[in-house]
Amino acid sequence: MGAHHGLVDDLGFLLSRASGVVARSVSAELEPLGLRVRSYSVLALSAEEGAGINQRRLAEIIGLDPSQVVALVDELEQRDLVARIPDPRDRRNKLVQATESGRELVAEAQARVTELEDGYFHRMSPRRLDELRAILREISFPHEPHA
Repeated sequence: MGAHHGLVDDLGFLLSRASGVVARSVSAELEPLGLRVRSYSVLALSAEEGAGINQRRLAEIIGLDPSQVVALVDELEQRDLVARIPDPRDRRNKLVQATESGRELVAEAQARVTELEDGYFHRMSPRRLDELRAILREISFPHEPHA
């Protein structure tokens, strides 16, 4: 490994800086759709899980406090983008499920985000991008199995 030269070689700093740069761009790209990174994340996960996803799991995956997730779900529900439905396995529990309009909006949002990411990552080979995804998954979700 090469010599370290202070802050610009500090992994924590670089991860935080890269995250901020990408998150700001993504939020700007999603603003016309009335979404930000966090609301987009909730909507995308609720669309991915066809049968719905519980709010506790949303909070775990996104890395937010459950109360923050409740507020995001409330906001999306008011826009008829998600619905809270009873959990068939536990009637006391509610699942968050994307509505038809939520699935349409998330498809448009994902297309915008993919185009934006292509701009950031176009100089990286698909292999390097896969490696980067794998490394970030290992850091973000240390207790989950990684293929």
